[in-house]
Amino acid sequence: MSTLPPPYNKLAFIAGERPEAYAARDTLIARYGQCSIDNADVIIALGGDGFMLETLHKNIGRDVPVFGMNCGSVGFLMNEYSAENLIERLKKTEQTQIRPLRMTGKTFDGEDFDALAINEVSLLRQTHQSAKIRVSIDGKVRLEQLVADGILLCTPAGSTAYNLSAHGPVIPLDAEVLALTPISAFRPRRWRGALLQRSARVRFEVCEAEKRPVSAVADNREIRNVAQVNVRESRTIALSMLFDEGKALEERILAEQFTV
Repeated sequence: MSTLPPPYNKLAFIAGERPEAYAARDTLIARYGQCSIDNADVIIALGGDGFMLETLHKNIGRDVPVFGMNCGSVGFLMNEYSAENLIERLKKTEQTQIRPLRMTGKTFDGEDFDALAINEVSLLRQTHQSAKIRVSIDGKVRLEQLVADGILLCTPAGSTAYNLSAHGPVIPLDAEVLALTPISAFRPRRWRGALLQRSARVRFEVCEAEKRPVSAVADNREIRNVAQVNVRESRTIALSMLFDEGKALEERILAEQFTV
């Protein structure tokens, strides 16, 4: 985490699909002007967490931070919306850099796929039958067969999302680990997942892929009928998010562990 220096004068405002997000964008553009994303100092994303993830995905490769303001529902990744004193507010922000997961693999029909996930990669059963998945870490089989609704691998930034709903651990943002979490495990019933080094190479092999089809989802991109999925942290991509002073993502993740 670091505090970025001013100035933040060239702002690009983008909005999600909610009417309140469109209204907020119009208000902010009227007050601060509008810059193209290619020339902006900061992208201001107006919406919810889903729109923040969409914005980050669309701007991979651009060296420009994203400051989100909540015009959606959850808003864990967003700052509070206010049209007042935005430039001064941005000058005091704290930056968080996160690295996504890269998912590669093959479908049952032999097609290759490649996708990035900021929160998590999840494997999910496609039918009423449980999935059967073999799990290998760094080339060694660690779980010969997981019978479950699915399994996911998440980043620290994504540990408070689907991972937490699946009873996985909340991970501090500066921890050098990823969380591997089963989703409604049937066998082995007592297995609760594992914490892996961030350098770990994880392979999921779908057993009985034709009879028990499984989809792989990288954030919001789904590939159906997968046979093999490989996941590891990207070492070449870093995404920057800005948060209000004293309300950085690290603090939010810590606070989430004390929410009852």
